[in-house]
Amino acid sequence: MIEFLTEDVVLPSFLSDLTKRWIDEVICSFNKEKGDINYLFCSDEQILKVNQKYLDHDYYTDIITFDYCNGMVISGDLIISLDTVKSNSDKFNTPYNDELHRVMIHGILHLIGFKDATEDEKVIMRQEEDKALSLLSTFH
Repeated sequence: MIEFLTEDVVLPSFLSDLTKRWIDEVICSFNKEKGDINYLFCSDEQILKVNQKYLDHDYYTDIITFDYCNGMVISGDLIISLDTVKSNSDKFNTPYNDELHRVMIHGILHLIGFKDATEDEKVIMRQEEDKALSLLSTFH
């Protein structure tokens, strides 16, 4: 099951059951099974607290992914700062909803097994994000 939860922010109205079906389709395209996936949308202040408490990092970020996958079953908690997503959409001159969808699927791709620590990994991650985003248009 995919859940959209909020803490100290309002859930963007464009996120819907269609968005959940898109995420499920991306997971299935890698021959994986959807488990429990929780998106928690929050502010910069809230994600900073999570980053400090659980990762010992003292900075803002757009997403933190906690991986609870078991074999082929994709499960996890994905915490997303809507403030940082908005800042990044302005910085990269991309529509807010496109940036949010990219961040959302970025977390799923991490759960599937993609990394982004090296330049080569970042290129592959971006290609997979783009492929998933092109699939999104068939759900809206």
